[in-house]
Amino acid sequence: MIFHITTSETWQEAQINQEYRVNSLEQEGFIHCSTQEQVLTVANTFYTDYEQLIVLAINPNKLLAEVKWESPVHPNTKIDHNIDDSQKFPHIYGAIDLDAVEKVIHLCKNSQGLFDNF
Repeated sequence: MIFHITTSETWQEAQINQEYRVNSLEQEGFIHCSTQEQVLTVANTFYTDYEQLIVLAINPNKLLAEVKWESPVHPNTKIDHNIDDSQKFPHIYGAIDLDAVEKVIHLCKNSQGLFDNF
């Protein structure tokens, strides 16, 4: 499984449109994803403005789009991050087929303001 962090609103919109697309697909050519071990670091680095998020658990074998394992691409270079640039991240080069999403996991902040329940 690979994982994509998003909002409930964006996920609801995808269900209406019958596919999941985000701005990074148009701007960078792919949708950012993570491994299970990378999710919390990514959430606590790039999504600090959100109180609640969801994580899409995606079966890469059900995707029609290609998945490439690549070095991280930081969408906002102004953010200080603690992501190891030697790690590889899954990037989806196309829309996410809704059938490939096997589970939706809710992610909430703890009392210290960090996501920790994944």
